[in-house]
Amino acid sequence: MPSATLLGQSLLSGVFVGSLYGLIGLGLSLSWGMLRQINLAYFGLAFLGAYITYQFGAGGLNPMLSLAAVVPGFFLAGVAMNWLFVRFKVSPFNSLLLTFGVTVMLEAAIQAIWSADFRRLEFGYTAVNFKIGALFVPLPGLLTLAMSAILSFAAWSVLRYTDLGRAMRAAAQDAPVAAAFGVDTAALARLLAGICAASAGVAGVALALLYALSPAQIYAWIGTVFAAVMIGGLGNPLGPLIAGIVIGVSEAATMAVTAPAWAPLVSFSLLILVLLARARRA
Repeated sequence: MPSATLLGQSLLSGVFVGSLYGLIGLGLSLSWGMLRQINLAYFGLAFLGAYITYQFGAGGLNPMLSLAAVVPGFFLAGVAMNWLFVRFKVSPFNSLLLTFGVTVMLEAAIQAIWSADFRRLEFGYTAVNFKIGALFVPLPGLLTLAMSAILSFAAWSVLRYTDLGRAMRAAAQDAPVAAAFGVDTAALARLLAGICAASAGVAGVALALLYALSPAQIYAWIGTVFAAVMIGGLGNPLGPLIAGIVIGVSEAATMAVTAPAWAPLVSFSLLILVLLARARRA
């Protein structure tokens, strides 16, 4: 058994990694649940945002300034993708295949620009750690948790308490009826798609703060984030964050108590249990 300090440090790291799972999964959950688009391009956009953030840091600029370029740029990319999906009547399954192809193209573009070598963002505050008792709390982890919580709670609040959110939920539930009551469903879909893509860009900034980057790592994140999205519930902004933290903490505890090779089994074991429980209730 590991020491209490090692176990506590592992669980803390699991919270930060889990919040990143939730941040990456936020756009996918909303897009899948409300737009019926399974958009894997968000993974490619997240890594592109991470490399742009790395480039800002390498150029001597504050990496957080990359948000000023990433968020509006990715918002427009999300709007454009939604327009194409609607224009060509892309089905949910075909959106999965199409956006996987976009992800492969983004990986190739990243590799062409930054090469396949590992890149690590090094900036003043990326190495800052706070000490609380026997535990070390990294500032990048705190920033990731804060960004994930703020975006998730903001999206949840908008959907639950504002007229805009009610219109989005109505359009997601029955677009023709919502349109009959004067809701501009096409405009709302483009807005939501842009927000989802922009959230992937924010996730990329957090990714650059926490990890060394390599283009091929894009695919390593898909399975775990998919599990967080499915466990958290489609269209639920808080779901991926909560499920991601549960998965992250479970993986960290598994690695601390047994061996790292067992960690990947955790997310899919949790997913299977949740799906079985839901099927039993139904």
